[in-house]
Amino acid sequence: MTTDPGLAPALRRAAQAPILVIACDYDGTLAPFVDDPTRAIPAPGAIEALVRLAGLPRTTVALLSGRNRAALARVSGAGAPVVLVGSHGSEWEGGFATPLDDDEVALLARVGSRLGEIASRTPGAHVESKPTAAVLHVRPVEDPALRERAMAEAMAGPAALDGVFVTEGKNVVEIAVREASKGAAIETLVERAGADLAVFIGDDVTDERGFARLRDGDIGIKVGDGPTLARHRVADIDAVVGLLGELAELRS
Repeated sequence: MTTDPGLAPALRRAAQAPILVIACDYDGTLAPFVDDPTRAIPAPGAIEALVRLAGLPRTTVALLSGRNRAALARVSGAGAPVVLVGSHGSEWEGGFATPLDDDEVALLARVGSRLGEIASRTPGAHVESKPTAAVLHVRPVEDPALRERAMAEAMAGPAALDGVFVTEGKNVVEIAVREASKGAAIETLVERAGADLAVFIGDDVTDERGFARLRDGDIGIKVGDGPTLARHRVADIDAVVGLLGELAELRS
């Protein structure tokens, strides 16, 4: 796969924006997927490029991840001036807008228990607990048939409960009891900064919600193969690091 030829002029346009927001997904965009999510370290130069961009005038840079915010900070090593937004856009520096109520707490426990049952009969699968969600991970499962069965059971079971919000990604099903949207998070970043232009970079199906909410003139960049609403595409994580460095040079 080659870089979209339209990307270079798009980066030049972004570099010239009076006020710019740059939002990046983490896993699969700046860090390779690994079986142990706690070991998904960023690609060489990735965080350095974000920090350089965030240090430029009138430039807001954010990591926008499905991970909870504390886990995102630990694994990425990023912090201010880079903005960290976790839990698919619902968790900011000040936490969540409101704590879970009793019904949400009970529903989250039920979801976690049901996913745990699925993981217990799927060797290699595990369940990650988040403040507002439970996540079934099947990437380490060696048998493709078992992976597919576990995903199907999750979608037909706990994902079908009333009151949940489901995000199905690459070898992962996240079931939340509080709605979240990367698209809404990007809109919040743009509003807070008063940005003239936003750039969003992501690789997963979960990032399509972000691409869908970009304004005319904003720049969406898909990493890797697969259908997308983004207007531009790059091959891999190394290409993302390269384009971030190029954008930093142009904007400097």
